[in-house]
Amino acid sequence: MLHARQLTFSYSPTKRFSFPDIRCNDGEAVLILGKSGTGKTTLLHLLALLLRPESGSVIIDKTDLAQLPASQTAPFRAAHVGIIYQKPHFVSSLSVLDNLLMANYLAKKTQDRGRARELAAHLGFADHLDKRTHQMSQGEQQRVSIARAVMNKPGVILADEPTSSLDDVNCARVVALLREQSEQIGASLIVVTHDQRLKDEFSNQVIL
Repeated sequence: MLHARQLTFSYSPTKRFSFPDIRCNDGEAVLILGKSGTGKTTLLHLLALLLRPESGSVIIDKTDLAQLPASQTAPFRAAHVGIIYQKPHFVSSLSVLDNLLMANYLAKKTQDRGRARELAAHLGFADHLDKRTHQMSQGEQQRVSIARAVMNKPGVILADEPTSSLDDVNCARVVALLREQSEQIGASLIVVTHDQRLKDEFSNQVIL
């Protein structure tokens, strides 16, 4: 469960954001839709505690992220939050499999090769586990990103513009995979985007 209340953030006295409250229960999905400049990525970074809010709170599984000591922030995020970016960020020197296992390592969990192979098979890239990520297509890389985000069965999945660079077929495929994976593990799914194609895919929406 994720609950964000009265979040504000300032980059400068003239660039300040105030965000609407967001509530997303386990297994539910929320679409956050907004044009460029409305603070979509800033909001996602606040929800992931990549930025600390000026005021307000972000609660994940009864833990107020804003109250976490700095030393606990990264381990908590790694264990409880899965993040999918518009452009996947991988360790280029590692194989696809090792990039998936990196999620376990960062959360200080046992590396689960079985789950990595299971996700790869389910998401259709089992034959690519020994490759480097740059050898895969954009759509394949996005599926690897989804698998990596759910490796630790997080309580919250945050997706930042996951479809904006994809064609219609891959857009629909990625949305279906996100919904399917979040429902399987009972995670709250938050999709932040300006992609108008997603409006009909989510009944629960927040407009920035």
